[in-house]
Amino acid sequence: MIKMIALDLDGTTLNSQGKLPPVVRTALEDAIAADIEVIVATGRVFSAIPKEILEVKGIRYTCSSNGARVIDLATNKVIYKNFIAPKAVEDMSVILGRYNFMYEVFTDGKAYVEKVLYDRIAEMRLSDRHVTYVLNTRQPVEGVLDYMLKKKRSIENININFQDQENRLMMKEILSEHRNITLTSSFDHNLEIGGKTTSKADAITKMAEMMGIKREEIMAAGDNPNDKAMLEASGLPVAVGNAKDEIKAVAKYITTSNDEGGVAKAIYELVLNRKSE
Repeated sequence: MIKMIALDLDGTTLNSQGKLPPVVRTALEDAIAADIEVIVATGRVFSAIPKEILEVKGIRYTCSSNGARVIDLATNKVIYKNFIAPKAVEDMSVILGRYNFMYEVFTDGKAYVEKVLYDRIAEMRLSDRHVTYVLNTRQPVEGVLDYMLKKKRSIENININFQDQENRLMMKEILSEHRNITLTSSFDHNLEIGGKTTSKADAITKMAEMMGIKREEIMAAGDNPNDKAMLEASGLPVAVGNAKDEIKAVAKYITTSNDEGGVAKAIYELVLNRKSE
């Protein structure tokens, strides 16, 4: 019997336009009505979680920044946090300072980006959707790595955007040598740096313990590498049809794509035991 559903947003719960399909919203509401805890588990910083997700009545907890920050929406308080260690932030500042990539720093529930890049974001080789997303969810600041050092005790995540895969692979190799961070990704064009033990799996496991929910009573759904540990930590791991092969490999069930309401299909058929609507 499933008592908790942990859902990734981008590429999973949200469609390709970053919207919540009506059929999925209805499925979430039906699950909540059945006394199942629906948890948002996203790589997004808290301030970038779509309003339409937060407006789903009954969603109480959000796990943002890949598990670095869990907020109780009923009280608007942080109930769990797992940030990057200050020394690791200092190490990352030295390494990242050698390269001129687009860095986004997550702290205090907001995301910050270099002002000159923010002002010129339309000139970068990013999709129109991603350009709009940056403009709507990022805060421009001059000297983003210096700002990161000032906030080194509360850094949730460092996101690096790349315009070509060669640089992405180079940085992945460099950063993979450091044991005081975790390294993952949620898009083909990025790398995400978290704390040594930070993950969606860690946050979801801690929340389940707080609620007295067992591993086998958790369903988790995702599509990208930053979801893998969460799926492995759940009793019912679900991959959407558009998920990466490595995510499908750890799933017990593969539903339809995010554009076909795959999350709704999984909830109805696997949790609520009825035909998807």
